[in-house]
Amino acid sequence: MNAWQQRSGATMMRTFGRPLALLVRGEGARVWDADGVEYLDFLAGIAVNALGHAHPVFVEAIARQAATLAHVSNYFATPPQLELAERLTRLAATGSGGRVFFGNSGAEANEAAFKLARLNGGTARPRILALTDSFHGRTIGSLALTGKAHMREPFEPLPGGVEHIDSTLEALETAIDESVAALFVEPIKGEAGVLPLPEGYLKGARELTERHGALLVVDEIQTGAGRTGEWFGFQHADIRPDAITVAKGIGGGVPIGALVTFGRASELFTVGQHGSTFGGNPLATATANAVLGEIESAGLVRNAVERGAQLRDIVRGYASPHIEGVRGQGLLLGIALTEPRAQELAAAALANGLIVNAANESTIRIAPPLIIGEVELAEFERRFARALACLDHGTQTESDR
Repeated sequence: MNAWQQRSGATMMRTFGRPLALLVRGEGARVWDADGVEYLDFLAGIAVNALGHAHPVFVEAIARQAATLAHVSNYFATPPQLELAERLTRLAATGSGGRVFFGNSGAEANEAAFKLARLNGGTARPRILALTDSFHGRTIGSLALTGKAHMREPFEPLPGGVEHIDSTLEALETAIDESVAALFVEPIKGEAGVLPLPEGYLKGARELTERHGALLVVDEIQTGAGRTGEWFGFQHADIRPDAITVAKGIGGGVPIGALVTFGRASELFTVGQHGSTFGGNPLATATANAVLGEIESAGLVRNAVERGAQLRDIVRGYASPHIEGVRGQGLLLGIALTEPRAQELAAAALANGLIVNAANESTIRIAPPLIIGEVELAEFERRFARALACLDHGTQTESDR
């Protein structure tokens, strides 16, 4: 065991398992560990590092704002905060009634959305619907929304009123009535193995929730910031939800989350009903403004469409007996395996200088920075091919890297 592994084991809480490497530097879509080994990063901090590592726009934004005004509390407004709120409502096309609440993470954004749902009808609407196999976070409220029983059970009793249903319009039609305050959905269930919702689900869910007066809350934490080839995943379905939650890629590496509301949902919270000490501080919002501005000006939403299509072609081109198919949208893809060997394959990829992860036992998740181009795709193709070969040879690497 290395010295850094001993330090980690002695001081870090045992919630993530043993770290895979000690990373010390990054540039673009690449990172280096303490031994100087270079890795191609096709996970991007789990869809966080939209601009990759050490992007000049990201670095300059942090340095400039840190030298100006980093934090003031929410007793005051700041120019970066207002600019980011305006940018998010514009990108989400909320219309004139759009509003934003800033937090520090996706889980916090979903906690805010949970409270928002409770305000829709009050005690007359005690029920909240969410989907099986969904993931909305690990705080107590967001965990109650999460549709994975094995995650919830150790921490029960959780906040009540949440029911998990299958991801079909038939199940939703059976469950929904005027006692439902909200429906929470992810356009693509990233933690369940990059599983898109069935074709037409979001449009049908929008019709059903409107008919029954329930809020439609779309969790865009992993699918937002252009990752799927639209600014937000719901935009592929051409609908207008009542609220979205965002985080991860909007900050490019700085912790930030937000609840964005549309129409009547923007009027539910009143003064004093929710808050955050750090949420929306000028350092985080200035950085998010720079990140989203670069995604927009550099055409990285379109790049996600084009590079995602190329990645799909690369995966299909392997003709490997280990690969069943590929699913997802843009640069959020899941490689479906024919056997439950995803952990083994992710380890082989790491040994060959490629960072991906096992979303579940039979799915490899790919979520590279939005900046990737031909060079990174060609390198991915070579390194992942070597990792696949390791499954046949029973080794992790052909080069003892």
